[in-house]
Amino acid sequence: MTEYRRLSKDEICQELFNGFIRHQEVTKCWRKINGEWIIKDAPFIDDWTQKDYEVLVSCLKNTSATGGFVYAAFHNGVLKGFVSVEPGLSGGVQKYLDLSSIHVSEDMRGKGIGKTLFNAASEWAKKKGALKLYISAHSAVESQAFYKALGCVEAQVYNKEHVEKEPYDCQMECIL
Repeated sequence: MTEYRRLSKDEICQELFNGFIRHQEVTKCWRKINGEWIIKDAPFIDDWTQKDYEVLVSCLKNTSATGGFVYAAFHNGVLKGFVSVEPGLSGGVQKYLDLSSIHVSEDMRGKGIGKTLFNAASEWAKKKGALKLYISAHSAVESQAFYKALGCVEAQVYNKEHVEKEPYDCQMECIL
């Protein structure tokens, strides 16, 4: 059984992720070359290190503490997915709220958890006055297929900080 609920700052800790499997084998990624999106071979394995989890916990705690949204999926009491949305509007007339993370444990992908988390984030953002979610998403073909299936498209206005931090990420938006 999968249960969904909002997480408080106080319950976000390293131990929360003990049953979470971040592993992703990537073979192909989208790249923007000369203004055109093409698929390129870019094989690597994405696994989080202990340091990555420490940064994640710190970021999620901050999101929760500053009025953002941190929402999670638990299967049989074990964290198997989460999403976070930052509280501050950006993008001028675009009225973006930043979907700062969405991840589903490898052993639970393809079961609708990601879609449920995304929909919860969208509803929260809409209630906060956003017109769109801004997503700086991994460029892996599988990751992009997930967002495109939800109706996301290339962002009209790019967030400079996201582009500088992760130049290969795809900058997307989703109308709420």
